[in-house]
Amino acid sequence: MKKKESSPKRLLRLNRALAACGICSRRKADVLIADGLVRVNGEVVIDFNRMVDMGRDKLSVDGTPLQKKRLDYVVINKPKGVVVTCDDERGRRTVIDLLPEELMHLKPVGRLDSDSEGLLLLTNDGDMARYLTHPSHEVPKLYRVNVEGDISKNAITALRQGVRLSEGMTEPAFVRKISANPRYSQLEIELREGKNRQIRRMLAQVGYRVTRLVRVAIGGLQLSQLESGSWRRLNNQELALLQPTEADKSF
Repeated sequence: MKKKESSPKRLLRLNRALAACGICSRRKADVLIADGLVRVNGEVVIDFNRMVDMGRDKLSVDGTPLQKKRLDYVVINKPKGVVVTCDDERGRRTVIDLLPEELMHLKPVGRLDSDSEGLLLLTNDGDMARYLTHPSHEVPKLYRVNVEGDISKNAITALRQGVRLSEGMTEPAFVRKISANPRYSQLEIELREGKNRQIRRMLAQVGYRVTRLVRVAIGGLQLSQLESGSWRRLNNQELALLQPTEADKSF
């Protein structure tokens, strides 16, 4: 019988394979490889370009066998007042408090300020987290925003073109007015950057105060009908929407 070949999707460069086992970063993995501490199927490997099959090859570091760690991906509909951190020195409720104990090892991807609500991804997949948050990849984030008053056309034009904040001009943004009346306006705003409290500060610069801000999408991942304060695991179709392309993996 012909020996079954490894699927290209299962092959990883050696340093990525070590990182996938959860023992270190890829940079630290390169040091371990150079020091001759890494074995593949019992043989010392110092070739940084060595590809391994995580389903078949046996890896060890300094004599300790490794196994690929389970990767978990969950999405939370973050309520207002919950802080996006793993531990808060002021004793405030965190997003980790919304998860069951077996998922409390996960870390939030990106940030969402305490006053904001909506879609937040948590994972132990460091590669995905870096891809989604690295500015060079410009992963879009979509927000539903309420502001006081009937927002003017000039203000929307300024938001679309970019406004000046303390750290410089913002990138052009997608902005759409959904509804408006004399008391408040509702907008959709899509950003491809992530300055601290950016939307609130942008709107303040054009003269409007945000009364509610909800993130509804990250890339192709939608908040959908998830109740506030609830979480769920991502399905395979949703995971595929968040995976970096082969070109992105070189970052």
